[in-house]
Amino acid sequence: MAENGDLPVTSSKWKLPVGVFFRDARLVFKWDSLGKEVLGMALPSALAVAADPIASLIDTAFIGHIGPVELAAAGVSIALFNQASRITIFPLVSITTSFVAEEDTVAAMKQKAAQVDHFEDEKLDGLEKGAAKEGVETEPKADEKIENAKDATSSKDSEPKSVRELPLVTGGSSQKKGKVKTEKRYIASASTALIFGVILGLLQAIVLMFGARTLLGVMGVKHNSPMLAPAEKYLVTRSFGAPAVLLTLAMQGIFRGFKDTTTPLYVIVCGYALNVALDPLLIFVLRMGIRGAAIAHVLSQYLMALVLFLILMRKVNLLPPSLKELQFGRFLKNGFFLLARVIAVTFCVTLAASLAARLGAIPMAAFQTCLQVWLTSSLLADGLAVAVQAILACAFAEKDYKKATAAATRVLQMSFILGLGLAVVVGVGLYFGAGIFSRDVHVLHLIRIGLPDGDWNWTLAFS
Repeated sequence: MAENGDLPVTSSKWKLPVGVFFRDARLVFKWDSLGKEVLGMALPSALAVAADPIASLIDTAFIGHIGPVELAAAGVSIALFNQASRITIFPLVSITTSFVAEEDTVAAMKQKAAQVDHFEDEKLDGLEKGAAKEGVETEPKADEKIENAKDATSSKDSEPKSVRELPLVTGGSSQKKGKVKTEKRYIASASTALIFGVILGLLQAIVLMFGARTLLGVMGVKHNSPMLAPAEKYLVTRSFGAPAVLLTLAMQGIFRGFKDTTTPLYVIVCGYALNVALDPLLIFVLRMGIRGAAIAHVLSQYLMALVLFLILMRKVNLLPPSLKELQFGRFLKNGFFLLARVIAVTFCVTLAASLAARLGAIPMAAFQTCLQVWLTSSLLADGLAVAVQAILACAFAEKDYKKATAAATRVLQMSFILGLGLAVVVGVGLYFGAGIFSRDVHVLHLIRIGLPDGDWNWTLAFS
């Protein structure tokens, strides 16, 4: 790689697809332009993605001090809610990120080309005026004046409309300085994503609220189980926040498409800080128990949705010129394939939670703790996924295939190393710090038994 930070020139040494994983492996820790771009997006995005599992982890810790039955009930409800959310969240956020990044890149390229044409036209006009002042020494005859006027009119009419009416440069003195006028962007995929987020969130809330008892039965909670009442209470209450969850994540996808991962991070941290502050107040002080934990989560979600929406309104024109501009067909076509992938990936987790619930409250409480820790740490890899997704979308829009290959290779190598590191750190931390989540000796014993399997899953999840 050159010293100026340019992307490495990929060679054709590795012909097999698996060889891409080892390409330029020595550069995985190099702080070049690509590394800065990936980590600059991945770190804020990873923190934002991990914020929800961390908040659920804190909820789990508070609920665990109520009792093992409530902890197990919350575990079943959270697993069910997360399963329903992932079915819609992953396709929505992934499609939104890629489409917004692609659309914004194409629009920026067109605007840049139009701006260049505009300034070149101004330069030519200036040269023509200067030549006219220097070349004209005698006043032309009357017939020459008429001919010159016709030529000028014809030249003005032949000028492209897109150049003459292009609102790129402000008038007055700012036009002399060449200042570009900043206006709200209109991104069709952004408006489409928000509509999908609201619709899917409402549908999810209706299904979970009215089908809570049936769904919990499918998860293995029997009608005479002591977990049924607190689990249903938690699930129904938290379902009220489903529209806010989907809308917030849709807006996160929009910001990611703009390669802005810091704005959602600040909003999400503030929102979940409110969640953490409300947990002990609602659970213990106001004695609302497990329902208080769900209410704290719902309030924080609506706060985040409101703040992100207000910020997004200042950057993007969210009202489409017409319904024809929306991209419902494109979203549905690509979302179907991602939906099938998400169902296949999350089916195993949901099945495991169902089997653990059938074993009783103690095994379910231990399973919930291990699952929540695993999800919280493994979702850190989503930060790398978000970064490479936005970079690839922009690179393909610009037809920069060398950058696309280099970015995919670098992120694969980073994710594998990250998985190995967290397998050690989180495994040791949970082994000695499991007492944070429960005081029951039987629950702690089962948590330590499940750690070896979890360590392997950390490495596999990241790679």
